[in-house]
Amino acid sequence: MCVRIESYENEENQKIVRSYLNGRFANTAFCILAPDGKERLTRSGRGPGQVIGDEQAFARALNDIAARYEPRGNLREAAMPDFPGFKLALNISAADQRLLVLLTGTEEQLANAEKRLRPLAWDSKVQGRFHYDVEPSSTWKQQLSNNHGAGSGIYIIKPDSYGLKGDVFGKLPLDAPRKDITQLLARANRDYAATTEKKVYSDHVAEGRRKGIRIEMGMPFGEDRDGDGEIDSRNRNRRQRR
Repeated sequence: MCVRIESYENEENQKIVRSYLNGRFANTAFCILAPDGKERLTRSGRGPGQVIGDEQAFARALNDIAARYEPRGNLREAAMPDFPGFKLALNISAADQRLLVLLTGTEEQLANAEKRLRPLAWDSKVQGRFHYDVEPSSTWKQQLSNNHGAGSGIYIIKPDSYGLKGDVFGKLPLDAPRKDITQLLARANRDYAATTEKKVYSDHVAEGRRKGIRIEMGMPFGEDRDGDGEIDSRNRNRRQRR
């Protein structure tokens, strides 16, 4: 089971991370879980390298664990990935350098569209190449430089470097034929790959600081390495590193 936790989104998510780090909080945590999402099949730690070992050891562990579980159900019928809000979706799409697929409309329209598009989201030619957000609200309009009328529909959005704004690459109606959606996704992904330079993390962070860019989240940034329940101050982190 693979779960990505937005660890700075809210306190409940941070509690989940702490449960895998013996009460401490860090921006990454790792553990392989059984299909029930509860049973731990490995130790937990900051990452797979710490828990399992190098890439070859990790691959062997995944194969060994997978052999113990017979697949059930149909992946193409799984729920469509969805962020809790557009702001977070755009920000993480920028961080991961992926296009964002936004579905927006009435609750009824979205329920029908999501059910119809699930197989596409999990198609091997599409899976892992996009992020998704299903939004019945209209607050997302404020973060787009062009919104193609901003009515209901399927929007393919290219985030800016820091996920503060986005450009609409294309738009289709919620009931568009799957062939049209697949073609638009493929064209958008080719264009994005050809025109987007891969980020260098250190340079990206330094540039953001120079420009005064700060992303506000539900929880304060930082880590609680001593597990006292409070985010460590920068001064404390400096003293610990000396």
